[in-house]
Amino acid sequence: MRFLVQRVTEASVVVAGETLSAFQGPGFLVLCGIAPDDTHAQADKLCAKLLKLRVFEDEQGAMNRSVMDVSGSVILVSQFTLYADTTSGNRPGFSTAARPEVAEPLYDYCCAKLKPILGERFGTGRFGADMAIRLINDGPCTFLLEA
Repeated sequence: MRFLVQRVTEASVVVAGETLSAFQGPGFLVLCGIAPDDTHAQADKLCAKLLKLRVFEDEQGAMNRSVMDVSGSVILVSQFTLYADTTSGNRPGFSTAARPEVAEPLYDYCCAKLKPILGERFGTGRFGADMAIRLINDGPCTFLLEA
């Protein structure tokens, strides 16, 4: 399982003209990739790490605060292309990504773990949808978390 975490000052997800999630202020736009053999235990680990990841600046300008410390928001979006195989040829292969019937329940599990903790500061995309994602990357500051 992979979370591509982008520290942002604002983000939104739109599907067919409908805004599903949006926020302004500090937070994360997180792209979630799932492999066929990923587990709930890995999801638990990544969700916990995401909430504790200290990449927001403190008063001295050091990356020493978590998204929880800054009352930040999180949007979690499923993205199977995080498991694209680009080692040969010019067209990515996606056989290393989980099929939707495996990935969607695990993505939903991650959402169910984060929503009670973040409340109104948590948003999602729509699994399998063609999404327009807008963000202003802060830094830029992007991290790959894997479990």
